[in-house]
Amino acid sequence: MNLRRQILLASVVLLGGVALWVGLSPASSTLLSKLGVSRPVPGSESGGQAANGQNGGQRAQQAPFVLTVAVAPGRINDRLSAIGTGEAIQSVVITPQVAGTVAEVFVKSGDHIEKSALLARLDNAEQLIARDQAQVALKSAREKAQAYGNMTSSVARLDVFNARIAVEAAQLALDTAELNLKRRDIVAPISGIAGIVTLNPGDNVTTQSAILTLDDRSELLVDYWVPERFSHALKIGMPVEATSVARPGDLFPGAIEAIDNRIDQTSRTLRVRARIPNAGDVLRAGMAFSVAMSFPGETYPAVDPLSVQWDSAGAYVWRVTKEMKAEKVPVRIVQRNPDRVLVEGALQTGDAIVTEGLQRVRQGAAVRLPGSDAPRDKDNGGGERPAVKS
Repeated sequence: MNLRRQILLASVVLLGGVALWVGLSPASSTLLSKLGVSRPVPGSESGGQAANGQNGGQRAQQAPFVLTVAVAPGRINDRLSAIGTGEAIQSVVITPQVAGTVAEVFVKSGDHIEKSALLARLDNAEQLIARDQAQVALKSAREKAQAYGNMTSSVARLDVFNARIAVEAAQLALDTAELNLKRRDIVAPISGIAGIVTLNPGDNVTTQSAILTLDDRSELLVDYWVPERFSHALKIGMPVEATSVARPGDLFPGAIEAIDNRIDQTSRTLRVRARIPNAGDVLRAGMAFSVAMSFPGETYPAVDPLSVQWDSAGAYVWRVTKEMKAEKVPVRIVQRNPDRVLVEGALQTGDAIVTEGLQRVRQGAAVRLPGSDAPRDKDNGGGERPAVKS
């Protein structure tokens, strides 16, 4: 490459560097002004309209959209739900009073049994003979005593007395024989529904053999446990509502039957028993129940969970005023529920609380709801800007 070309290439590179420095370096304008060279202002070709627009004021922006939910009244600890197990109001496991061999069975599973009805009978041949013998002995003793009474005074008074004692002894022997015979019959001590009968004729049973279970399920008793904080509000006769897992959707009203006299120290709960009528005989002992109770709890403002925000001072919500301005309201969380949060603060029922668009809300700034126009006010430069603080 000859010298001329090298000089030309170096000049081009130098001029390009100077042009790049003038365009990018802030200090270039100062140096050019000292040299008497004026730097062109971008946008001057359009008559300075863009610059005037920037100096006149910031470009107008609309107030942010927000969604709100009205404050509703809510009660704390106004409803309790607990799981319990139902039991028949009366339930008996039938066992024989004496040992023996089953002769007859008069009941089958599912029968409705009345009180004192005969369920089964053990072999009683020996007891029948003993009863007949006692009847004969009693008859003989009575006749002997009567004979002594018809005799003259020559009969010793002691013999008459012994005859009367013999009558009484024979009567007691007959009563014992009849009792032994009666115990061979197995009868129902209560009215109820018979369970599965495990007894068959010919079975040998003892006083420990379970014949069947008998349940009076005209009403059910449901035992459940409630937290300690509800103990002061429980009263005998307080209404309850029970639902069964086996019959979803059906509601069974009842009332508190009994309350335990102490708090369980391990679980900090109190045992409660409710009585549930079973007029249609649709419930069974052993069923699981969900028992609900209502209490007159304290009333607090209830807000949507999405509306609760936090900062260094604690929890707060954004309230939209009548002037469509955002107002920060400090609150204290009282109780969290699945769909509502109970809070304590300067809120009234019906207040509009922001639930969506929270990131763009500022204290005292204008907001708008879907379907409304954004508020604007004029600035000194003739432009428009929203009533929102940055």
